[in-house]
Amino acid sequence: MMPAASHAPATISDPTNAAILAISEDRLTGFQPDPFGEIAARSGIGVQTVIERIVAMLQAGTIRRVRQTLLSTSLARGALCAWEVQPEKLDAAFEYMFAEDPFSGHVVIRSTDSVSAGSSYRLWTTLKVPQGFSLRKHAQWLSRQVGAQRFAIMPAKMLFALGVGHVRRRGLEPGARADEVARPLDTSIVELSEQQWKVLVALKREFAPEELVRDLWAERAREAGMDLQTFVDVARELQERGVIGRFSTFLEHVKATAGDERVTRYNALFHWAVPPGLEVRAGCEVGRHHVITHAYWREGGPEFHDVNVMAVAHGMEKPVVLAHKAAIDRHLREAGVEFAYTNVFWGGRSEIKPSEIAPSAYRDFCAQRGIDAESMLAAPDDEVASA
Repeated sequence: MMPAASHAPATISDPTNAAILAISEDRLTGFQPDPFGEIAARSGIGVQTVIERIVAMLQAGTIRRVRQTLLSTSLARGALCAWEVQPEKLDAAFEYMFAEDPFSGHVVIRSTDSVSAGSSYRLWTTLKVPQGFSLRKHAQWLSRQVGAQRFAIMPAKMLFALGVGHVRRRGLEPGARADEVARPLDTSIVELSEQQWKVLVALKREFAPEELVRDLWAERAREAGMDLQTFVDVARELQERGVIGRFSTFLEHVKATAGDERVTRYNALFHWAVPPGLEVRAGCEVGRHHVITHAYWREGGPEFHDVNVMAVAHGMEKPVVLAHKAAIDRHLREAGVEFAYTNVFWGGRSEIKPSEIAPSAYRDFCAQRGIDAESMLAAPDDEVASA
C-alpha cells in the first residue's frame, strides 16, 4: 500500500530540503549501510525529518528516483550512441529507446547552434549490454527497430567526472574548479560471483516511497535470500571491487517539479578534439571544473571531427553555460592543451532511466522478443563499430 501523501514541503527551495539535497544528490559515495543516518549526520537535520522530506519530494516528483548507483562501466560494456534518424521518425525512435529497450539509459534529442560536424545525429543515448553480449549487435538490432540511417558508438575509454549535484552547483562562477586535477577512472570489466550478482541486483533497484525506512537494506537482503549481515558484507566486497557508485536521490532536472520549480533548464554536451596522447591530461583538467557532471575520453571519429574528450554541464541560463564552456576552453589552453575543434550539443527532449546490466535480464529480453540469445553473444574478436 502506498503511504499517504506527505504534507512536508517538497520544493527544492525549501531550506531544509536544500540542505538535505546538497548531501543526498551526490555526496554519499560507496555503499551506505545507513544512508539516511549519514545524510542526517552531515546535514545536521534529524533522521526522521530527512526520511519524511525525501519521501515527500519523491511523491511530488521533485526527486525522480532514490537508489544505490553502480559504476556500471565496470559491470557491462557501454557506450554513448548517436543515431541519425529521419526527422519524421525521430520522436518514435525516442519513445522506443526509452520505453522498449531496458539497456538504453539516457535518451536525449540534441541539436547544435549551427550545422556542424555530426549535427545530423539528433538522437543520443547511453547503451549498456550485460557481460558476454555484443554492444555492436544490440546497436544493430536497435537500429533496425527504429529505422536509423546510421549510428555511431563511442565507448568511454576513461572517466574523469561522474556525478550530479545540481543543487550544490547553483551559482557557480565560470571557471570554478578544484585545486587538484580530476582522477581518471578505469573502465575495465569486473567479473562477479553468483552471490555478488544476487546482492547487486537487489542493491541497485530504485526504492518506492513506502520502502524508505531507516533499516533500508533488511528487505533487500531477504529478497536476495540472505541475512542482513551477509548482504552488507557482500555489498562491501562489491565496493572494494570498484563497482559501487553512490547512494543518491536523483532530482527531476528536465521537467518542472513541485511549486513549478526547475532544477535546471539547459543540458550541454561539450566536445573537444585534443591531440592524440593528451586525452587523459585534457580530461583531468576538464573534470576538475565544478560545473561538470560527467567527463569522458570517447573517440567520436571523423563524423564528429575526431573529438575525443566530452563533458556534460547543466544550467538555468544558456549564456551562463556558454560562459562556463569558455572558461574551460581558456583553462585548457593555459594548461598547454590545445584543441583543433570544439562544439556544444544542446539537449532538448530528455528521459533518463537506469540501464539493465544483469546477464539474466538480457536472456529474458531476447526470449520475449524471439531473438536467439546465442546469436547476440560477443565473439572473442568482437569490436565496437558504427554503421
